[in-house]
This record gives sequence, structure tokens and C-alpha cells, in this order.
Amino acid sequence: MAPGRRIKKWFKALSPASGGDSHHASQGDATDLGPVGTGTTGAAINPVGDAASAVPAQTEATPQATTSSGPVYRLDSKMANEYLKMIERFRILVMGRANAGKTTILQRVCNSTDKPEIFDGKGNKIDSDVVQGTLTRGYHNIQHELVFQSNPGFVFHDSCGFEAGSTQQFDQMKDFVADHAVTTRVNERIHAIWFCIPMTDSHRTVTAAEQKFFNECDTGHVPVIVLVTKVDALYLTAIRELLDGGLTIAEAKARATEKQEELLEKWLGHVKHELGMCKFPPKGYISLQKMHQENADCTPLMECTANVLNEEGLQRLLISTQQSSIGICVKYAVNKTLRHYMMLGLKGRLQMDVKSFEADLLSWFPNCEYVSQFMVCWMHYLGLLALCMVG
Repeated sequence: MAPGRRIKKWFKALSPASGGDSHHASQGDATDLGPVGTGTTGAAINPVGDAASAVPAQTEATPQATTSSGPVYRLDSKMANEYLKMIERFRILVMGRANAGKTTILQRVCNSTDKPEIFDGKGNKIDSDVVQGTLTRGYHNIQHELVFQSNPGFVFHDSCGFEAGSTQQFDQMKDFVADHAVTTRVNERIHAIWFCIPMTDSHRTVTAAEQKFFNECDTGHVPVIVLVTKVDALYLTAIRELLDGGLTIAEAKARATEKQEELLEKWLGHVKHELGMCKFPPKGYISLQKMHQENADCTPLMECTANVLNEEGLQRLLISTQQSSIGICVKYAVNKTLRHYMMLGLKGRLQMDVKSFEADLLSWFPNCEYVSQFMVCWMHYLGLLALCMVG
């Protein structure tokens, strides 16, 4: 394929979404790209080639000392790299109440308006009509794998809302998390959990069911990130409170956005306080706005997720899988790879293998076989820069 066609295909797939404010919370130093330990996790089976064994916003990643009672898995760097080579896709469990906007978020993440294809745990495709029928009857299978053809590098599992207090549903979810966090079938492991809490019912921001999960469900080395969803619902709440305060409709509309931000800060603080006191608190928080818009930006969600992963190989897998932003690929390539080489000192940089350095940089980008000659030249430039600069 000619370089010109490659770059068109690559940028078409990766063009960053444009749009308005999509999220909210607080981001650390851009050069601090999150904790990287030696623990590892994995992904799963599906019909896209796995081996048969696998929003302007503020985001906040809050790494905490683990309270997990489970075993801590440690691999040396060489073994971890070999282990992670077997993992082909990034797997996420999505949880939360019914109507929390989970499906919409997954569509935005995968740049799709279509419904996902659904597979059983063995990679067999399930008829969507059959699935819809079971959902109508109240049945939900957390084992099912949701894959969007627009980005088959992601595999999602959707846990039905257990806010109604069903012990059976809660136990099924808990067993699934326990099994898929440590399974020896590396392509079936989950790498992150997104727990959605909607603002459509802000007076009960944290329910008993959610406290039960964070007090009883030990996810081990799999990080849980709270996604505060449907933040746009706070706009009407802001209008009502301003009108109740004696403002005219025009005055209320003029101040509604500012008031909405105040309410979001209040409720996000409440969520952090309540869940922070639980036995197994979340590792990060992010609020999402305007996700109903097709051009909603999911870059902050990707960064927040990457920041709490405990293994650089998993960060690399996530960043090279996401299609929200080329910029985040560049950011991680520079801060995770280029920075490492720059710390080698002049002698170390003169001795390094430029081809290996280039491959390491390119591994942060998706579809490396389609990367244009422009990107390759850029990588060569960074390689020469690393060689020539004095530390």
C-alpha cells in the first residue's frame, strides 16, 4: 500500500473527536503517566484472531495502597514482556445501574453508533434477537463478550445492575470478577473495571448496592474506575435551584453552566468520600458529559484508565488500541519510551539499537503496519535526538 494511502487510512481511523466539554475532575502532571508495577493481567477469546486460551475535562487517578486480601502476582520485566505478548485485546468489565449510559460510552470509545456483536465465552456469535429477548425477560449473562466491529481490539463485559438487591446477581458478578482477574487463560483476563454512577438521580448518588460492591468485592490487581455519567442531567437541577433562589429565567440560564459545575463538584466529592471509606475503594474517578454526542472525546477516559494500570505492557496495549486520539499515543511514546532512553546517559544512547528504539516507540501506536513514512521519519528524528542530546 502506498504511503499516501496508508496515512489517509491511519488518520481516518484515529482522527481525534472534536466537540465541546466532555468530562470533568482533576488531572496530575502530564508527564506523570500513572503507576507501573510488576503485576500483570490479561484479555480473552473472540473471533478476531485471539488464541483459544483471549471527556475538555478533568480526570483523576487516585492510586492507593492495595487492600486486596488476594495474592500479589510479581513477574520480572523479561517474563512480564513475554507474558504480555500473549495478550491481544484489552478487556473491560462495565458495571453500574440500569440506564447509567454504559452502552453509549462503549459506542463513543469505539467510534461507533452500531450495537456490539455478542459472543459467548467460547467465541461463538450469539443472535442479537435472542440476546434482546433474554434481556426483556430480565436475564443477563455477564460472561457474554461485547465487541464493536469498529474497534475489535476492545472486549467488554456488561454486568447487569444489581441495585434491586438480588443476592444471586451480586454473587454471579463477584465470582466472575474473582475468576477473570486471576485466570491462567491470559486472553480471558479482565484488565480494568468501569463502574458507572449516573447523575440522573443525584440525591442517591451512592446506593447500598454500590457500597456493598466496594466493601465486599476484592478485584485484586484489576483497577476499578468510577465513571460519573449523565452529568448533563445536573443542568436542569442547576436551573431549578437558581429559579428557587429568586433569579429570572434569563438570569438562571446565564448562570446555569457555572452552577452545574458547582453541583458536579459537590456530588463528585460526595462519591469520593463515601467510596473512599470502603474496604476496596476505586483507583480513579472521572466524570463524563455530552456522551450522547457522536463526537464526544474519550481521551480523558483512556488516560485515566491507563494511569491506574499496574503494568506498562497493559498501558501500551490500551493506548495502541484506543482510537480517541493520536495525541495520547505520542504523549505516552515520548514520556514512557523516549524519556527512558534519555536517562541512559550519552554513552548508553550511543550504544543503543536505533531500530529497537524505533520499534519501541511505534508500539504505542495502533496498526503499525499502516504507519506512514511521515511517522517513521518522525521516529527516526526522535532516535537521533536521543542519541545526540547530552543528558
